[in-house]
Amino acid sequence: MTEFGVGTYTRNVVRALGRLDHSNEYFLIGSPQKVAEIDPLPPNFQAIPLLDDGTTAKGYLECRAILKRVNCDLVHIPHLFWMPRTLPCPYVMTVHDVLEHMYRAHDRSSMRRSLHFHLTRRVLRGAARILAVSKYTKSEIEKLFGIPGSRIEVVYNAIDERFLRGHASDSERQVLAERYLVTYPFLLYAGRISPPKNLVRIIEAFSALKAELEKEGRFPDLKLIIIGDELSKHPDLRRTVIRGGVQNDVRFMGFVPIEMLRVFYDAAKIFVFPSLYEGFGLPPLEAMAHGTPVVTSNTSSLPEVVGNAAVMVNPENVFEIMRALHRVLLDQQVRDKFKQRAYEQVKKFSWDASARQILGVYEAVAGKQTREIQYVKAV
Repeated sequence: MTEFGVGTYTRNVVRALGRLDHSNEYFLIGSPQKVAEIDPLPPNFQAIPLLDDGTTAKGYLECRAILKRVNCDLVHIPHLFWMPRTLPCPYVMTVHDVLEHMYRAHDRSSMRRSLHFHLTRRVLRGAARILAVSKYTKSEIEKLFGIPGSRIEVVYNAIDERFLRGHASDSERQVLAERYLVTYPFLLYAGRISPPKNLVRIIEAFSALKAELEKEGRFPDLKLIIIGDELSKHPDLRRTVIRGGVQNDVRFMGFVPIEMLRVFYDAAKIFVFPSLYEGFGLPPLEAMAHGTPVVTSNTSSLPEVVGNAAVMVNPENVFEIMRALHRVLLDQQVRDKFKQRAYEQVKKFSWDASARQILGVYEAVAGKQTREIQYVKAV
């Protein structure tokens, strides 16, 4: 799976702030191990250990005591949470998605769901400013929680700089062949394994594609590689593979570190990502950084992220996904066109640009004349 998550978001934002801002004072409050994962930072960044993740009463009180002790002007909380807090200074909150409130969990009673929703809304209303990772996420926050758009700033994510190191070398391709036994053309999915990611339809579309290619005598050894976590919790995927008769053509790889994931992206014929819902949708950009053609959804934030640099489909239509895969696989002109557009689209997103926006929000909330001591929780 990709390593993107709240922790990766925090690391990239902190690294960018470290490059851009040497005057404000920052306190990174959280797990010492996770703070250590961030590259060496300038002297205006200081780590303060907090072993509890802040979800317990003890952790909350300890965090609040730290904030009072260092006399922060502003707290940046890098993810949405639902427990209202009384903090000694204003807080800014990043919202990555509101999936939990759109697809209400079936294992909760309606009373618990309602309480969870109302407490989350209270937390959002208490924020001095909300950072949404896409225009789509901003619109969902406005619509679901009734937060005025003027209090929500769109600050895009960007890809990890390790995906920008150019194409895979011959020796890296050799590792792909020897360690992972990948010596054939393949389509790729990388990301979390969960129902909104639409993996059942990806497998069904691949099965239909294989049947079409067999009739045409093309790509007899084409495979589908799925990189992601938690496969054991989704037996329906194995059943879909068997039902489609592609047991020998679909490989589930589990977790792959970024150093090798970039080689998979680079070697794939197509990156397929017809997700039903994305707050931002980073994996298509990661694939596009390698010039790999992308087939993705025409819904949620994905059109906003990929622009005109990917083929977009209705994610609920298996036949449409299959036809797009067939076209992109076989039409070299289409492949070349999207490869060039992909490189240009990736340039539109950068952590430094996002960090400059975030700094602007900090200054607007804390006030330029304050001591401007900010806090970013390392998760």
